[in-house]
Amino acid sequence: MELHSVEELMDLLYACRGTRDDPGTGGTPVDLHDHALRTAALLRRGRPADKELQLAGLVHPVGRLLWPGDPAGGADRAADAVGPLLGERVARLLRRRPRPDAAPDDDLFLLRQAEQEGRTADFDAGVLEDWRTVLELVAARNSRLGAVD
Repeated sequence: MELHSVEELMDLLYACRGTRDDPGTGGTPVDLHDHALRTAALLRRGRPADKELQLAGLVHPVGRLLWPGDPAGGADRAADAVGPLLGERVARLLRRRPRPDAAPDDDLFLLRQAEQEGRTADFDAGVLEDWRTVLELVAARNSRLGAVD
């Protein structure tokens, strides 16, 4: 499945509301919607200018929602779904692939750290609608870059 518009992605993220993520042994289940908002907010605090990293944190639960029975392949499927809309870097971050020119990759470390902290952090992370403009900007930039290739 490929998402073709910010509206489709927003609808999917809204659908995460009330869906619990089972992290496996020893972890506490969290609401995917709330976890996504907290993860993105934490990344915004740490890297305010890095919109793509923030969006990787926001959209990371998409794979679990679309393919609930496939936790191992969820990251790759989420990347396949949002990559055409949000670009290759967001897709690479979702796949947990390091940049070809860097190892270890700080972006991946920060994303993992924010996802972990977002499971237990207790703060007001805002609402999904707060992210619409950022999603639209990154999608528009990706569309322009794709048109050039």
